[in-house]
Amino acid sequence: MDLLTRDTLRGLMSVPAAPCISIYQPTHRHYPDNRQDPIRFKNLVRVVEESLAQRYSGTDDLLAPLRTLLDDGTFWNHTLDGLAVLVAPGQHRVFRVQRAVPELALVADSYHLKPLLRVVQSADRYHVLGLTRQSAAVFEGKRDALDPLEPEAFPADLRTVLGDHRTEPHQTVASYGSGGGGGAGPMFHGHGSRKDEVDKNTERYFRAVDRATIEQVSKPTDLPLVLAALPEHQPVFRAVSQNAALLDAGIDGNPEAMSADQLREAAWRAVEPKYLDRLATLSHVFSKALARQNATADLADAACAANHGARLVPAR
Repeated sequence: MDLLTRDTLRGLMSVPAAPCISIYQPTHRHYPDNRQDPIRFKNLVRVVEESLAQRYSGTDDLLAPLRTLLDDGTFWNHTLDGLAVLVAPGQHRVFRVQRAVPELALVADSYHLKPLLRVVQSADRYHVLGLTRQSAAVFEGKRDALDPLEPEAFPADLRTVLGDHRTEPHQTVASYGSGGGGGAGPMFHGHGSRKDEVDKNTERYFRAVDRATIEQVSKPTDLPLVLAALPEHQPVFRAVSQNAALLDAGIDGNPEAMSADQLREAAWRAVEPKYLDRLATLSHVFSKALARQNATADLADAACAANHGARLVPAR
């Protein structure tokens, strides 16, 4: 699946070639409700086929990815709350989103992106990094949902990063006086305890997880990140982390021992203060602009003013 970011949307706004297909539909997370989802998608594809036939020729290449998706049973068994499928010559993007979207099938000279813009602009989105010494996983959440992400090449376990190069305790051999029986002999002396070597491996792994999280998750989305880890692992990761999105508040506990609902509730407790601060800031900015007649609560007025070159702050 494609990761939905502001940069992704900017790229979709400049698709060079028509026709551009935009399909949106609400979906369902669980059986038996999700059985209707591929049926509804098939109906939307039929609408697209009819629209293409009226205006374009030679569109089989555009329809191929839609038909492939329709036949993907695994995909339809792992849907979220909404689906967006965007297809144009040389491009095919699929987004599963945590909000229901209005049902729509449209063929035009550009993509219809308003539903995705609304998702990206949501103030309650965040990420969770579930971390242990041996494994890591990333989740995307909002107030009432938390779902796993699967970034490409993410170091999901320690062996993926260190392989057979994990540091092990070692021994050296040296002579220290007499051995048993009065004869001089070698005495074995260990350098580096097992705990020291485990700590080195953990730190190396945490650094790799931090780099991957920054590049593949936090940097593209700019969303707050909540660390879920045992209390003894929290300071170790925070000491090596370079992630500016990492919140001071975290979740103390083994993420692998927590249910999805427990993890979501704990994450929201960490995120909610930041969320409320952002809402207060947006409200303050809007109120100041409204007092100066540089804002409006009417989107039609904002659009009209923008058409005449004015810049108004719309209510969100």
